Amino acid sequence: MAIYEYCCAQDGVFEVMRRMGTAEPTAACPTCGAEAPRIVSAPRVRSASRGAWHAAVERADNSRYEPAVVSSPPPLPRGRSNVLPLTPVLRGLPRP
Repeated sequence: MAIYEYCCAQDGVFEVMRRMGTAEPTAACPTCGAEAPRIVSAPRVRSASRGAWHAAVERADNSRYEPAVVSSPPPLPRGRSNVLPLTPVLRGLPRP
C-alpha cells in the first residue's frame, strides 16, 4: 500500500492509503468533502523505530565533525576462515 497526499484549499493536506499506482488525481476531503488535488510529496524512507532513526542521525552528524579513525580492518566473523577450497582448478591461482 502507498500513501498519497492531497491538499484541500480549506482544510490543508491529508493522506489517503491506496494500492500503488491506483491513486486518483483528486480525492474528496475527509473534513469538508471538497475535491482536493493530489500533491507530490517526499518519499517516506524512515521505516525503523523512532529511537533507531534518531541514533542513526546523531551518529552520522558526529562522524561529520569527528570521524572515527580506523587502524585496521574489522575482524572476520567467528567460525569463518580464509581457507581456499581444495579444487584442482583453483590450485594454480595466486594466493592473497
